[in-house]
Amino acid sequence: MARGNAQGKATAFVRLGTCGIGERRNAGIARTRSRPHGYDESTLGAYIQLLVRRYLSSRTIPLIAVAAVALCVALVVIVVSVMSGFLDNLRSSGRTLVSDVAVSCQIQGIPYYRELIADIEKLPGAAAATPLVDTFGLIRMPYPDGPSKDVATAQVWAIEPESFSRVTEFDRTIWWKPASSPAEALAMGEDDPRRAMDATQYENAKVLRDRATGKPGALLGMHVSHRVNERQRDGSYRPSSSSWWMPNHEITVTLVPISEKGTISQSNSRVFKVVNEVVSGVFQVDRNRIFIPLKDGQELLRLDEAPVVDTSAEPNADGSYPVIGRSPARATQILVRAKEGVTPQELKAQIVDAYEQFWLQRAADRTVSIKPPRPESVSIMTWEQRLRDIIGPVENERQMMRILFSITYLVCAGLILAIFWSIVSEKTRDIGILRAAGASRTGVMAIFLCYGLAIGVAGSLLGVGLAWLVIHNINAIHAAIGNDAPAWLYATFFMLALGALGLTVRAALRSSALGVLLWVVATLALAAIGTGLVFHRGFLMWDPAVYYFASIPSQIDWVNAWITFVAAILFSVLGAAVPAARAADIDPVRALRYE
Repeated sequence: MARGNAQGKATAFVRLGTCGIGERRNAGIARTRSRPHGYDESTLGAYIQLLVRRYLSSRTIPLIAVAAVALCVALVVIVVSVMSGFLDNLRSSGRTLVSDVAVSCQIQGIPYYRELIADIEKLPGAAAATPLVDTFGLIRMPYPDGPSKDVATAQVWAIEPESFSRVTEFDRTIWWKPASSPAEALAMGEDDPRRAMDATQYENAKVLRDRATGKPGALLGMHVSHRVNERQRDGSYRPSSSSWWMPNHEITVTLVPISEKGTISQSNSRVFKVVNEVVSGVFQVDRNRIFIPLKDGQELLRLDEAPVVDTSAEPNADGSYPVIGRSPARATQILVRAKEGVTPQELKAQIVDAYEQFWLQRAADRTVSIKPPRPESVSIMTWEQRLRDIIGPVENERQMMRILFSITYLVCAGLILAIFWSIVSEKTRDIGILRAAGASRTGVMAIFLCYGLAIGVAGSLLGVGLAWLVIHNINAIHAAIGNDAPAWLYATFFMLALGALGLTVRAALRSSALGVLLWVVATLALAAIGTGLVFHRGFLMWDPAVYYFASIPSQIDWVNAWITFVAAILFSVLGAAVPAARAADIDPVRALRYE
């Protein structure tokens, strides 16, 4: 019987502590005070969990706090993840497109580059090296029909395909590839030229030559011929018509040689068979770059091996000047790939020493008439240094975004502080009962700190999940924004607005001012969204010409996401700390008299 009375009184106390003051308040207090050692703190943990669950599940205000924390977390994670993805893509493409280290001498070029490459490839940190001639030229396109053709400017890279692929993974950027299986062919669109391709066209691209005719080949960036290549919603490409598929045509490349003195010589032109097109994923590259064989580029720019004549001597009988030597072929750049585990900075230091030794050997060789450029005239840079004008500002912008959007943490803390301050005022009598029953100040504080922790954890988890959902589908969302709103979408919002209007009338009939206010706001909001969708016309938000890459980065930055997750929880607890301390300081006698 005594045990039954004790259980009944304990139940009365639980109700008293969680739901307010009831008829058994005095009995509960008397029962607790009768304990010789005061209030049992071991039961406070159960009360904390019960109170937190009750407050979270029975009131709307905490749910507003959870939503606010979630939106703040999602905002920070989405913005910083896009910026981080942009920077990561830039770094990845930088290493792929310009190698780890580049040795360059743009105008006069580097003679004896074969010997220099051999020396570089002997270095412990170098995996492969390739020569390159980098210049700008005019491209006469095969379109439109008729004698007048489009002429475009382009950055021309004359390369050796085999060694260039070893250094830059060039093979993977070739776009038009035949289907590797019948299933893959069926997955392609009926108008996709790859369905009718054979392996020969792809193999021609890898050697930059039309092996059937022997003509030199050219690879175009996909957007160089932007008038005929159209990007599809799935990221693939189609020519505007089957007759303008570029691998079926030829282009004329015109280059202008520049002497070591900076004077311009007569331009040279050559016809190239378009063997394929490339998609690097970097819009500026795909818009402006073409690739031709190294030998052809050297000949057009007069950087190939040629005899050296003495123009100060008497000419021969045929009018030619006597030959006094031969000028070696030159390359304007040498791209070098580092071995696994070797940083570009370490490789650069090795190449600097190697070039100094290379120059000293050639400078001391009296049989060499053409000397390599002095070390101070040669630029040796890592890929990060070559792209520092782009990478530096992007890194600064990402840090600025992190700092600016971190203000949202203060918004979370301030919102939770205001909500909890209101809850503490509302629960003053309950807090007074807990204190009168023997609960310590620390125990009362723990209730509200755990409450803030629960809101922070729930909101942060919801925010990270929302950010992942948006980022994972960000390109699909962007594509949807680029199209006119479908009729079913704005019709749905108008139907919802009509339903909200009906609920407004119902609330008015019941004389509910709050219901009328809320449903009027909902009606106006839904009608405004529907009207906006009616007049929405697709627009390009992410312009690849401005943002460098053809698509929006769609990978979440998990490091930043978890940092944001923890920070949001921390600021939620900090926001709850002030009201929790106020609750702990409540005088139980005054609290029991509180109305």
